Amino acid sequence: MASRTSSRILRVIKTDDATFKSSWRAVCNRRTDQGDSVEKEARKIVESVREGGDKELLACIRKYDGARLRKLEVTPEEWEQACDRVDPADRAAIGKAAMRVRDFHRKRIASSWEVREEGGGFMGQRVRPLTRVGIYVPGGKAVYPSTVIMNAVPASVVEVEEIVMATPPQPDGTILPVVLMAARVGGVHRIFKMGGAHAVAALAYGTDTVPRVDKVVGPGNVWVAAAKRLVFGQVAIDCEAGPTEVCVVADRTATPAWVAADLISQAEHDELAQAILITHIKSMVNRVQDQITRQLKDLDRVRIARQSLSKRGAVVVTRNLEESITLANEYAPEHLVLAVDNPDALMKQVVNAGAIFLGHYTPVAVGDYLAGPNHVLPTGGTARFFSPLGVEDFMKRTSFMRFEPPKLRELGADVIRLAEVEGLTGHGRSVDLRLQKIRRARREREAAREAEAEL
Repeated sequence: MASRTSSRILRVIKTDDATFKSSWRAVCNRRTDQGDSVEKEARKIVESVREGGDKELLACIRKYDGARLRKLEVTPEEWEQACDRVDPADRAAIGKAAMRVRDFHRKRIASSWEVREEGGGFMGQRVRPLTRVGIYVPGGKAVYPSTVIMNAVPASVVEVEEIVMATPPQPDGTILPVVLMAARVGGVHRIFKMGGAHAVAALAYGTDTVPRVDKVVGPGNVWVAAAKRLVFGQVAIDCEAGPTEVCVVADRTATPAWVAADLISQAEHDELAQAILITHIKSMVNRVQDQITRQLKDLDRVRIARQSLSKRGAVVVTRNLEESITLANEYAPEHLVLAVDNPDALMKQVVNAGAIFLGHYTPVAVGDYLAGPNHVLPTGGTARFFSPLGVEDFMKRTSFMRFEPPKLRELGADVIRLAEVEGLTGHGRSVDLRLQKIRRARREREAAREAEAEL
């Protein structure tokens, strides 16, 4: 028993324990408090780039990205040569991923519409793409061509005029060829060698070299997230991306080795990633723990995954499957894996999740790369109110309306009444003056008809 206990990596909490509520609350509260230091540093960086432009941007790239650049932008020749160096098999896989993501996002694109009402009412919405967007692609602990595709393709699908990408350079000032290849097939127009808060600031405010964008999307570290919060309002941003997370709901039909692999696949991203197993099958707990221990032995990123699982992971033992899905909804995960016998039926009970992976043959990895749905998903419980990145994130809606005199005569009195209720008499006057003209014109027409009848 001692050896079995010592091999446990994930902490175990049970819904029938007296301390469950507090333990579960700690699991759900996965937001990491970085303190004021990150916010202050990010603000300093953002302001320096806003005021100093290219000069300060290059200084930040030297300091934070560790590269001395002569040019910020990837040249067409550099881009072409890098793509030529990509292994043909890698090129094919990246191309297939982009194709499938593109096909998925083409399925339903919002369109403009209008409606006409009797009496001269005319209204509707015009839907159009944003003019220029910036996509942020992190560097750091892994290589992310998939992130390029997931951020760029939806913007490309709706024909955003200019898609600008920012990504940290290598110390020698280059961008990895597979990342440039993904940008090529994803529809990116321009690429700048910059990362961190300074990249977000450059995209938000523009410099002599970097164009100002309308929206910044894409995941990043805590400084990137802080910078996006700071520039929001100057530009639009997507939902704030925190550390990745997965929640697996398993019944007795789940394969422990596969469940363990799914948990590890997210834990290997980052020490702050969170992997949660919820199951009512008590025998599943130790079997998954044993598989995690076994699979970590030959994992390339074992240190990262082990820290994530031991510090942030958990197994929740429930009374039944219904309780498992209730807790999954409370957790509101970025990735929800339903490793159960009848996942389609169980999915109908899911109300909070960024993406749902149905059944035993749908690991999160297929969604990360090429299933088609976007892998840029709400984290930290924000799946309660945020959605995956999609084409609608790169479009804007403008409403329009027109009232002809008969329509204003029909509804004008109600507008005036509502304005008076709110104490905004100027609103009411703007309608009443028009109604007065409509009434005068009507009286003049009636007088003209009477005069004509008397002749």
